Amino acid sequence: MKSAITRGVHPVDTPSKDEMKNRKSWNLLDKLLLGLTPREYLAQAVMNPFNWILGIIFAVGLPLIAYRFLFGLSVVTHSSNDYPWGLFLGFGLFAMVPLSASGFMLGTTVEIFGRHDFEPIERLALLNGLLGYLFAVIYLLVDLGQPWRLPYPMVVAFGPAAVLFLVAWHVATYLSVQVAEISVAFFEWIGWLGGKRFIRRIAVGLTVAGIILSTLHQGALGALFTYAPGKVHPLWYSASFQWIHFFCSAIPGGLCMVIAVSTIVKKTMAWRCDGNFLDNLDRCTFGLAKGASMGLITYLAIKLIGVAHDNEWGYLATGWGSWFMLELAIGVILPLALFAWAIHNQRVGVVRLAAFITVFGVVLNRLNTALIAFNWKLYPEIPHVFEVLITVTIFAIYIVVYRFILYRLPVLFAWKAVEAEVPVPATEPIPSAAMARASAPAAGAVYRSID
Repeated sequence: MKSAITRGVHPVDTPSKDEMKNRKSWNLLDKLLLGLTPREYLAQAVMNPFNWILGIIFAVGLPLIAYRFLFGLSVVTHSSNDYPWGLFLGFGLFAMVPLSASGFMLGTTVEIFGRHDFEPIERLALLNGLLGYLFAVIYLLVDLGQPWRLPYPMVVAFGPAAVLFLVAWHVATYLSVQVAEISVAFFEWIGWLGGKRFIRRIAVGLTVAGIILSTLHQGALGALFTYAPGKVHPLWYSASFQWIHFFCSAIPGGLCMVIAVSTIVKKTMAWRCDGNFLDNLDRCTFGLAKGASMGLITYLAIKLIGVAHDNEWGYLATGWGSWFMLELAIGVILPLALFAWAIHNQRVGVVRLAAFITVFGVVLNRLNTALIAFNWKLYPEIPHVFEVLITVTIFAIYIVVYRFILYRLPVLFAWKAVEAEVPVPATEPIPSAAMARASAPAAGAVYRSID
């Protein structure tokens, strides 16, 4: 797309081909092709080497997914009664969900606490949360099979005493909330301002619902492991603290995932970012890093309290203890130190490095809990090669969908059709809250939308 822009092509960011002269509006195909002709769009897609890598992954992985649904789970995994879940849940569910906690945190920050200086990155955080939860469900469906029976635990066969019933309802309802939250960008894109106005009116209610639902099911995923006492190694299991371990680790995980994604976006699709996003990205990154630091130190303290509460200090002298301390050192203490130094010295590059390390640490913790330290007294579980390839394939689909939406919907840029100055009559005093917001760093970067 960069080469097309150098030739004078301007990506679609308005409903009209010439906003000043009010000429013909873009049709749906024009919007999907970013203002290019089909030939131009195909040519620029073929020139992108990353698309070739994705094509190779899909050529191998998509037939394997079909193979799994045709012949059952046993042909692609080593799952058994001893190891009930593999990478599909160990990575796809237990790791993707905490990395998607950014939606409710940034929504709370902006809508509830009034930190409108984080608005330039709010939609990216909401989209990250939506797609993370959506693909966690897709991983779950690949593991369970029979996706046509998805409504059964929801409306047919209730199991209110089961943690999975709780998780299923939380994820389903929260996914609906996230769809509504990000739909503002979609309504702008299709030109339906009535739908946007409706979502704006209920934004606070959606945010509160997101806080409640996300908090509950992040902890419920941890509570799921209390079904198997003695199977998870004691250093990764605490009946009293398991739920809060999962919840606390999701806070820095979600915030650092936004930092990681925004870093990749800035490097690979800066052409799609407007000045408001790029000019405020570093400032927002430091703000997210401060929140992630508080989450990391809270998680570290509660993790050590759990070890002390269950009196598991003796395990630290074993091989498992060395692995446990390595996880904490790499995934918690190292990024915490990097965050502290980088924030103090205003080094945004080090902040981004620490964010990537934190994301790795959260994934490692989930894999340790669900796979590596699970059944620690038995044999180690080695994932089937087909399971690895399918996991990579679904994650590649996640990247494609993520990129597809960022290219088109106004997430990284403002949809110019709804921008306009709102004059304030000279006879009416400006409210103090409005004055505070006008003095915020990002307030003057773009005009606010007229709803």
